[in-house]
Amino acid sequence: MNAIPSISDHIDEKVINKVIQDNFAALAPSYFTLTSNWFVRAYDHYKDIDKFVIIIYLINLNLIYFRQNGVKIDYDTFYKDKSIEINKINISDISKDLGVPKESIRRKVLELENEGTIKRSGKKIFIVRSTLYSARATNTLTELATILHEFNKILKKEKLVTEVYSVNEIISAMKENFSYCWYQFNKFWFIYINRWRAEIKDLEVLAIGMVVIINAVKNKDFVPKKNMRSYHESVMGSDVRGVNAMSISEITGIPRPTVVRKLKYLIDKKYLQINEKKLISFNAKDSAFVTTKGMVNKNVLSLSHFIYKVFNQIRIINN
Repeated sequence: MNAIPSISDHIDEKVINKVIQDNFAALAPSYFTLTSNWFVRAYDHYKDIDKFVIIIYLINLNLIYFRQNGVKIDYDTFYKDKSIEINKINISDISKDLGVPKESIRRKVLELENEGTIKRSGKKIFIVRSTLYSARATNTLTELATILHEFNKILKKEKLVTEVYSVNEIISAMKENFSYCWYQFNKFWFIYINRWRAEIKDLEVLAIGMVVIINAVKNKDFVPKKNMRSYHESVMGSDVRGVNAMSISEITGIPRPTVVRKLKYLIDKKYLQINEKKLISFNAKDSAFVTTKGMVNKNVLSLSHFIYKVFNQIRIINN
């Protein structure tokens, strides 16, 4: 660091939230790309999203330890060791923090041990190197950096900053203070997951629904309204093409019969609609519309907090 950071350069969290609310259409493609792709990758690891979430939860215990003790670890250092030691696996804590029944957590942890993903040596517990490598944040880092870059461009346009960092500059800065930045992302992400789990109970259902949403968001014929409230209303029913169950299965890796069953749940709950050609599109109705609107509002508040913490950190590193 060449100079003491200026307090006046710090961007207030309320300002960040207002910028996102007013310019949501500019951030939505990168934001929904992250949310959709994360679940697809999570399922790909173990064919069970909850298992991957448990591994991320256990890895995050190290990040919490580093945070509590003021330890700064860069990306390469964090991933260079053969394994990560976990102090202990507390089934009750994991169940409470992830909103998953204890019996399910106990069974999935046992499966992870039998698969060799988690190993015990005496009283010590380790996440093995191959697991650590597969859980690396490479793609998520790039997607987060893209969101932050798009946000940065909006700030420049609004004349709140003078500089715009490239995606690579943002990735580099996040890697430099990886333990802090990834602690903040996991904090945001667990909140995001838990909100949706409480509503629909099943993360595979969410993964399937996100594919339908991203199909609408990235439809070239979709012309979104700028602010968040108008965007939410305009995206509903905007995708006249739709997507079929087979395509969703191919994208997510989830077997087609499972996709069909979980799509039925989302259609019955009026989150999605299906036409006579069996093409599914995002068009939430009634209570589902109210729920999705509320979820977006709450998750954007959480996203604002993440950006407040991480973007200000990136500015300190790069300046």
